[in-house]
Amino acid sequence: MNITDRTVLIVGGTSGIGLGLARRFAGAGSTVIVGGRTVDRVTDVETVRIDVTDPDSVLRARDEVLERHPELDVVVTMSGVMIPEDLRDPEHFTAAETTISVNLTGTIRVIDAFTPHLVARRDGDIVTVTSGIAHLPFPVMPTYGASKAGVHAYTESLRPQLAGVGVRVTELVPPAVATEAQGGMNPAALPLDDYLDEVMQLISGPDTPNEIIVEAAQRLRWAERDGTYDELLAQRSQALTMLPGH
Repeated sequence: MNITDRTVLIVGGTSGIGLGLARRFAGAGSTVIVGGRTVDRVTDVETVRIDVTDPDSVLRARDEVLERHPELDVVVTMSGVMIPEDLRDPEHFTAAETTISVNLTGTIRVIDAFTPHLVARRDGDIVTVTSGIAHLPFPVMPTYGASKAGVHAYTESLRPQLAGVGVRVTELVPPAVATEAQGGMNPAALPLDDYLDEVMQLISGPDTPNEIIVEAAQRLRWAERDGTYDELLAQRSQALTMLPGH
């Protein structure tokens, strides 16, 4: 993927990996707009206010971005929430609904809003963001894993549907990365700059792979193939002790 002289919208890009990607694209010479519900704290790149759980907000943001940047040719959708859930308590369902609404439905809503524009251009890129947890669950956050697995499956169908119209589809599969969302709870999380260095190297190559999987995410993505799934899932299940009553 060419990362220079592009016009890039990153929805969910007001912090963490998204803002880091925005700054890397901008540093490479692209025009970048980041979208989110809270944009006031972002001062070094252009912003647009968007709530992916609100259909009207998504359409307003689309119209605003395309009015300012009719040349838009890259859409990255990465809005996400990570909420622990105790599945023994029916009250968890509120967290599950929120997670699906933001992570999965929100992703689809953003893609739907911008796909007609990219198809009309007959050239562009859509980047979805899943997680290693899509392929190897983290039982403390069951709906997070389910939502990201859903985004992965959706991406796998989106890619062939758009292949004939010049719109490329790439999936980012992060491991645990040390961002504000992680809150320092995972001492093994990959430093953000290290993650971004590897991502930009992989995504900007002459033959961008369908999935951007940094070295630290490989064991999660391919655990079932490698025969390590049960062992790793048992290790990750030990974190259930962080839930009250476990």
